[in-house]
Amino acid sequence: MATIPLTTRGAEKLKEELHRLKTVERHAVIQAIAEARAQGDLSENAEYDAAKDKQGFIEGRILEIEGKLAAAQVIDPSQLDAGGRVVFGSTVELEDEEAGSRVTYQIVGDDEADLKLGLVSISSPIARALIGKEVGDVAEVRAPGGTRSYEIVDVRYV
Repeated sequence: MATIPLTTRGAEKLKEELHRLKTVERHAVIQAIAEARAQGDLSENAEYDAAKDKQGFIEGRILEIEGKLAAAQVIDPSQLDAGGRVVFGSTVELEDEEAGSRVTYQIVGDDEADLKLGLVSISSPIARALIGKEVGDVAEVRAPGGTRSYEIVDVRYV
């Protein structure tokens, strides 16, 4: 199985979700199934069907998270020494050459990505264009909306 890159923050979020699913959600759905069973005929019991569906989702998500954590390569960005190059976990300040506006992104794992928070997935077009570049380099990003050029203004490992 291939390793899955995660930042320390991303690994902690997955561990917290796994803990919540196992200690809170799993017990709640078991209780809901028991209550639905107590109502009698299960063949036409919508509450029972819904609780069983939710149980299947929870158990599937638990297995998915456990698999990701088992295959995870946890990277602490503050411990990186990449010599100013853009790597997984680095925070990059970019200037859009056409618009002149600046944006800051951190390159994170697929499960951690949230563009509103400035977290872009390692598999996104912008991250793929930035990896390996240094301050002063220009990255050509080919995205569905067209090609954009970004100059790398700063690279931090925080």
